Amino acid sequence: MLNFDAGAMAIRSQADPRSPVSQFRNADEANSVEVYSAYAGPTLSTRVGPLDVGASYRIGYVAVDDHNFDDVTGGSTSPRIDRFDTSTVQSAAVSVGMKQRGLPVGWTVGAGWERQDAERLDSDFEGKYVRGDVVVPVSANLAFTAGAGYEKFTSSQQDIVRDSNGVPVVTPGGDLIADPSKPRLLSYDQSGLIWDAGVIWRPSQRTELQARVGRRYGGTTVTGSFQHKINEHSSISASVYDSVDTFGHMLITDLAGIPRRFQTGRKNRGMVGIGGCVTGVDPGTGSCFDDALQAINNFTFRNRGANLSYSGGRGPWSYGFGIGYDQRRYFAPPAGNVFVLDGVTDRSYSLSANAGRQLTRRSGYNLDAYASLFDSGIAGTGNGTSLGFSGSYYRTLFSDHLQANVSAGIYNTKGDEVDSTVASLLLGLRYNF
Repeated sequence: MLNFDAGAMAIRSQADPRSPVSQFRNADEANSVEVYSAYAGPTLSTRVGPLDVGASYRIGYVAVDDHNFDDVTGGSTSPRIDRFDTSTVQSAAVSVGMKQRGLPVGWTVGAGWERQDAERLDSDFEGKYVRGDVVVPVSANLAFTAGAGYEKFTSSQQDIVRDSNGVPVVTPGGDLIADPSKPRLLSYDQSGLIWDAGVIWRPSQRTELQARVGRRYGGTTVTGSFQHKINEHSSISASVYDSVDTFGHMLITDLAGIPRRFQTGRKNRGMVGIGGCVTGVDPGTGSCFDDALQAINNFTFRNRGANLSYSGGRGPWSYGFGIGYDQRRYFAPPAGNVFVLDGVTDRSYSLSANAGRQLTRRSGYNLDAYASLFDSGIAGTGNGTSLGFSGSYYRTLFSDHLQANVSAGIYNTKGDEVDSTVASLLLGLRYNF
């Protein structure tokens, strides 16, 4: 009835995808960052008579170490983007509902709250909603669903210090300085009625499709998901998403989405490998971090995109591929073109593939490849691209818990004033609890 969940993660990433960082690069670079995150909280799920009752609370913390490099993009001609420092993230939700159980419809009433408090410029983001949903079966395989409610989202930050000419004053590292004596600046303010309607289609136990269209965040929203188990050896899944979010909140949400029983990536890597996903032992479970780690900054944004993945295996072989698209539209205060991302829409495209073969019960090898393209949407800046290929061999030592790994790869990155090709050879040991 009551669970308590907690998790933590440390990972290396890139702050600004206009100047991407090579995969598995160990040396510090001007655009490389270490990201640390942790969360904890209880979840309640129970029955009260005929009612299903649920509630949850989660608190998380995110910190980014950028090595105190002053230059974000590795060159002086690229516009500077205000970077992320630390934030505290909270969320809570409660719901009451009833499945059909002889009734003509199923229904749910729920409410939610989320908040991020960031250190940089004392920024905050808060969202609240309350809504009701119904599910109306029309056949054994098809149901209509609809929902309506009210939401309010706001984001604000401190104003900045300016000199007598109105020019922003910055630190020796180039960061803006908050001015608490001035009124706070509003970055995003959206409230009003929300609604959506759609279908749930389950033609068999192996297939499920959900699709919804409606109005939220002040405009039209489309979301959906599809899962299909092709046979006992392979499956395919896809999703379409739409939300208003921040980097810190999205990262904690992804971390909390990792199931209790998960696979530690492919056998040659750590928990998160190329593609940034953690796969659950149970089919259809897992969490991907690419949406959060696409770009690390201190702004609120509307995040929309879609992804498709396929995975399978037969005998000693395993294989898979994925393709994704993500779009962010940023919101910043109207402060005289101080904030580079105000009104900017960036886009990213990614493609990954992998194949592996188990040679013996204790050993095997894997091949991985990926490609990505990032369009910052900032006038006068170019695209960032990343390509890579790696091969690896693993072998279990002494027991099923200790594993030795050797991996070799070549990676190319191009972006603003960056064109780098890196070859790597990695040796390591891993212990699985």
